[in-house]
Amino acid sequence: MMIGKKIRLERIIDRKTKKTVIAPMDHGVSSGPIKGIVDMDKTIEQISRGGANAVLMHKGIVEQGHRGYGNDLGLIIHLSASTSLSPDPNNKVTVTSVEKAIQLGADAVSIHVNIGSEKEPEMLKELGEISETCSQWGIPLLAMMYPRGQKIKSETDVNMVKHAARVGSELGVDIVKTNYTGDPASFEEVVEGALVPVVIAGGPKVDTDRELLQMAKESVEVGGAGVAFGRNIFQAENPGKITKAISEVVHNKMDVDDALELLK
Repeated sequence: MMIGKKIRLERIIDRKTKKTVIAPMDHGVSSGPIKGIVDMDKTIEQISRGGANAVLMHKGIVEQGHRGYGNDLGLIIHLSASTSLSPDPNNKVTVTSVEKAIQLGADAVSIHVNIGSEKEPEMLKELGEISETCSQWGIPLLAMMYPRGQKIKSETDVNMVKHAARVGSELGVDIVKTNYTGDPASFEEVVEGALVPVVIAGGPKVDTDRELLQMAKESVEVGGAGVAFGRNIFQAENPGKITKAISEVVHNKMDVDDALELLK
């Protein structure tokens, strides 16, 4: 691996634990100014103090507090987007470039690909091209690889998820973000088949903190590289505390019960 990419990856994935806690905050494009991402300064400060490794956001929001407070944070610039108002929200298009992300100080970039959607061919083409550009510049690439579309009956089916994850590594990504399959045994298949670090998405806001922490713990116990939780962090009652609890589970193998005590 080229030295530039290796150095930048260490800004995203902890060098000692080989794990990461990423807080995606790109939801303003897809969903609008929802709770938790209106006052970006405040939320990012809490997340940074909670021990997150990186935040993920669109280019126009970088100035809204990144690295302004608390602990240092890795920066991932998201390259693709769609809105919930679109006739086809599953069609993600690129809205900025790797070069622009570099200008903004990004440590990595990310792209969203929906495997099984009608626009899958176009998204795969863009993924392949962006992967090559990232290699040229030594910039790590995180790909959100989701089984999502008309042919997908379940977005957490292990066969669908591990196929989507493998597509990412086949096309040269450095980190895959995908859905948790619901249990450790099936998710281990995803990790083994991906060949690159796999982090799990949080998806919609979960019902309980225990459920969230349990999902994180199960995933890393079978080789997962950590989490990329958005709404389950920035819409939490206390984003800093939940980030701290997640970080302890992911990096220090803390039991879920002990992690829940940190929320009190």
